[in-house]
Amino acid sequence: MYKLIIFLLLALPMGVFAQTVTTGTVFDYSKKTLSLPGVSIRNLNSKKSTSTNREGKYTIAANIGDLIEFSAVGYHTDTLYLTNLLNRTIYLPVKSNSLKDVDITAVRMNSQVTDAKDPLAEKYTLLNTGGNLNRKRMTDKVGGLNLNLGYGKYKRQQRKEADLEEKEMYQDEIDENFTPKAITDLTKLEGEELKNFMIIYRPSIEAVKAERPFRYAFYISRAFAAWKKLSPQERKLQDLPKLKAN
Repeated sequence: MYKLIIFLLLALPMGVFAQTVTTGTVFDYSKKTLSLPGVSIRNLNSKKSTSTNREGKYTIAANIGDLIEFSAVGYHTDTLYLTNLLNRTIYLPVKSNSLKDVDITAVRMNSQVTDAKDPLAEKYTLLNTGGNLNRKRMTDKVGGLNLNLGYGKYKRQQRKEADLEEKEMYQDEIDENFTPKAITDLTKLEGEELKNFMIIYRPSIEAVKAERPFRYAFYISRAFAAWKKLSPQERKLQDLPKLKAN
């Protein structure tokens, strides 16, 4: 009994001070031999963080099942789900829309790297960032964070939505300022002439964007000067040709 207690007391410090870690090296996705120093690495479970050294190497406390986040200026942030604690080679893809912001002087070539492939690479599960752990998981070799093939489509959709919101904003501004009352006060136009004037000379979104703030009163005055030079026929909206019956 005493021998068992002594054995447990001797083994206790080893269990207390033992710490599981995961290690690896981070490279540029496109330039496979280009190691990345200063990459921020964060264990999303334990909140512990570290960064890669001059050779792109890192060591961080972790357990199987933890999520490890890799982030660097000018690169896509991505997350690794640990299925084991073996040494890994990680590749981060460059942000295509932020190339001008990348400080290439901060990246050094690792002279010790002769082969970007990790012969000890193990299978792992890759998750996209954003906290949504219910997204579809992808499997790949450790040694490269897989690019999300839907990312480009998502960004294009975002740009389209932003463009539509911007156009709606300018359209609302034009509607609020290019009004019948504002035009009548400056030009005394009324009735059919006022209607035709507003259709012909309604300012375009491009013109409003180019001049900020846009001077609507000045624009209406210039448009009215051009209007007075038109012939009576030119001031009328031309009817569309009628379609012939089959």
